[in-house]
Amino acid sequence: MTAALPDEDSIKVAVVGLGYVGLPLAVAFAEHFPTIGYDLSVLRVREITAGRDSTGQVEPDELRAAGLRVTNAAADLRQANTYIVSVPTPIDRYRQPDLGPLLAATETLGGLLSPGDLVIYESTVYPGATEEDCVPLLESLSGLVLNTDFFVGYSPERINPGDIEHPLKSIVKVTSGSCSKAAARVDALYSRVIDAGTFPAASIRVAEAAKIIENTQRDVNIALINELSIVFSHMGLDTHEILDAAATKWNFQRLSPGLVGGHCIGVDPYYLLHKSASKGYIPDIVRTSREINDGMAKNAVSRLIAAMINKGQVVRGARVLVLGVTFKENCRDIRNTKVTEMVAAMKGFGLEVEIHDPLADPAEVARDLGIKMLEEFPQEAGGYGAVVLAVPHREIVEGGAPQLVDLLSDGGVFFDMKAVFGRDESDIRL
Repeated sequence: MTAALPDEDSIKVAVVGLGYVGLPLAVAFAEHFPTIGYDLSVLRVREITAGRDSTGQVEPDELRAAGLRVTNAAADLRQANTYIVSVPTPIDRYRQPDLGPLLAATETLGGLLSPGDLVIYESTVYPGATEEDCVPLLESLSGLVLNTDFFVGYSPERINPGDIEHPLKSIVKVTSGSCSKAAARVDALYSRVIDAGTFPAASIRVAEAAKIIENTQRDVNIALINELSIVFSHMGLDTHEILDAAATKWNFQRLSPGLVGGHCIGVDPYYLLHKSASKGYIPDIVRTSREINDGMAKNAVSRLIAAMINKGQVVRGARVLVLGVTFKENCRDIRNTKVTEMVAAMKGFGLEVEIHDPLADPAEVARDLGIKMLEEFPQEAGGYGAVVLAVPHREIVEGGAPQLVDLLSDGGVFFDMKAVFGRDESDIRL
């Protein structure tokens, strides 16, 4: 006999992983259902309990009003019957999928499952991971059988860290389930919290694949622009001036060259590459795009060195100020930031590099990236051989280009990597 899913009046939600994705999700569900948030980090649980979110995704007033209970005790999860897993799915140093956090969360739930429970995964994975890697672990540890004793769903996260214009509730949610009954419940559950609506996918694997190609498509498109930027730099042409002209055509998609890091675009294509390779096919466009984008940090430094030499600077020993260390502007997330690769390449040329970022947590940057930042914006006029605007946070650029140029010594180079300012206000742009 098949176990019954809990009726809507008895749903109790537990969100496993309270990072950039999990916390907004837990707060949203807490508005409709009794909800527990679980995270391994004692510090993370303490700050959320105190009404503070260091990721900046949830405002203090919203967090305090949510009525969300948070814990780092796995035993507390037994009170739930609907589990949502939103833990990181990174890559290892060999650029292979690292399912460690996902499988650890699955092991925790496997020891807690009861008949009728529903487990929904939000973490980005390759097609098949939920059913091939997670479900067998749940069955083995719980002694329960999928679609007989418990159920599984997949609804890929679509949070865009730092994007206040597209919060959780305004983004259409793709949903799926391990059977028709589970799929219907997952879709109904998210329909309660997502104002933009839901899209029921044909299967869990379809939903997993949809998430992967969302970010792979962006990676490929940005790689094209990055390669064009390299091509035009050899021709002495400014890429952004060319993009301005091309964008006057109605169907031209305007993207800008730059570093591609973060926990999505710079990671997800490797999951697709891994799964495709296991099936005997290497997707060349995806692989090459990753190579191009991964190489942009070193390419940017090569352009900087050339500009410094052309202006008569002695490179070795020159002081360089790098502004921004997070993976993108107006965001505190430092995961998989490519600024670190750029800094390492600069140091390889003998440059003395200093870094300032008004949003990144200095303690986190020191712990995770091994970088000691300047805690205050430099006030020393004429002190730097180069200023590199790597991540144009609002707090950095609001003072205008002159504030940054004033930091340069004679013959100094201002590298406006994202072309925030006009062509005549910087020495080089990507």
